[in-house]
Amino acid sequence: MTYRQFRTTVQRMTAEIPEGFLRDLQGVHALEQEVLEEGYDDVWRMGEYLDPGPDAFLGGDAGLGRHVALYWGSFRAIAENDPDFDWEEEIWETLTHELQHHVESLAGDGRLIEQDLLDAQQFDARSEPADAAPTDLDRPDTDAAGDSAGRPWWRRLLGRGS
Repeated sequence: MTYRQFRTTVQRMTAEIPEGFLRDLQGVHALEQEVLEEGYDDVWRMGEYLDPGPDAFLGGDAGLGRHVALYWGSFRAIAENDPDFDWEEEIWETLTHELQHHVESLAGDGRLIEQDLLDAQQFDARSEPADAAPTDLDRPDTDAAGDSAGRPWWRRLLGRGS
């Protein structure tokens, strides 16, 4: 998928979202760059929710606002190594995940952030060398091969924002 097609797809999907979920969101951005997760050489951040906090954050009066960013370059990097990569499914999953962060932020709810942190810890534990201490792969919603929907656990994490 080209960057132009990616942008168009993100715009089309965003238009399908009920307005209530977009309240107080300044924008959904389809950005061209790829974003590596900090501390990794081959794990890409597909999207993220950007919320700079209170209006006075960074000394500004109006604040920077709330935004969702999806990174085409990250999607492309993952798709290059996965012949079964479904662009539409991955864009939708990432977009709705980041919008969930937005809605929870408006409600003062941090459960998705907590889940993302747990998922990241699981990812780190699974990435350790074979001689490292064993990890709990028997969570009820996932196993070593994939999550409850059958997606690989690493792909699920990649779509998760901060």
